[in-house]
Amino acid sequence: MTLHPLGIFRGLASGSVSEWASYAALLDFRRQVHALYTNVRRLAAKDPAIAHEHWRRARDKLLGGHPQSPIAPEDRSGFTGLRYYDYDRRFRFTAPLIEEPGERSEVQTSTGEAMWLRRIGHVEIPLGTLPVFWIDVYGGGIFIPFKDATSGKETYGGGRYLLDTIKGADLGSTADGRLVLDLNFAYHPSCHYNYHWSCPLAGPERRIESRVEAGEMTWEGAAS
Repeated sequence: MTLHPLGIFRGLASGSVSEWASYAALLDFRRQVHALYTNVRRLAAKDPAIAHEHWRRARDKLLGGHPQSPIAPEDRSGFTGLRYYDYDRRFRFTAPLIEEPGERSEVQTSTGEAMWLRRIGHVEIPLGTLPVFWIDVYGGGIFIPFKDATSGKETYGGGRYLLDTIKGADLGSTADGRLVLDLNFAYHPSCHYNYHWSCPLAGPERRIESRVEAGEMTWEGAAS
């Protein structure tokens, strides 16, 4: 398996070699994702809409051309970009992490792989309450997946990710420690683009009942 900023690659048919197997390329992808979110945080301090436009362009460039993109190489030549909702400031929130003791649990990914998560608390936004997890492996990081009323329609049925700090997807915090939770930056896990990728998905307790018409929409060439 190959780790990826948006999931885990299970590999192609036996005996085949994927260009995704380069760890040097994976390192470069990780660095670019971290740099992207550094720029997003800097730009959003002045204008979140400008930060969002930068995020969209950079993600389209990465997914359309980088060797570690979850989009299959044969699909990249015709890739013209992902679909996104227009930026809507009504979906930008800040909220404290309300910490609470939680058990470490093994969850199944989209392909049946095991992943360890620990629920560490929750955040409360006007749209509802979202559980917050810690990816409980070496390094660790905050992870907030969610579903909403667009899931399975305009967005992937397995949900989207809001924060995944172990991979660099970190929108930052306010001066008083509140998490920045801007749903305009919600994005799909790698398994949406290619079923070979193994991703943790949002469970039923991670659902926003209303429509979140913000962030990434389904890709027309998606695997699911």
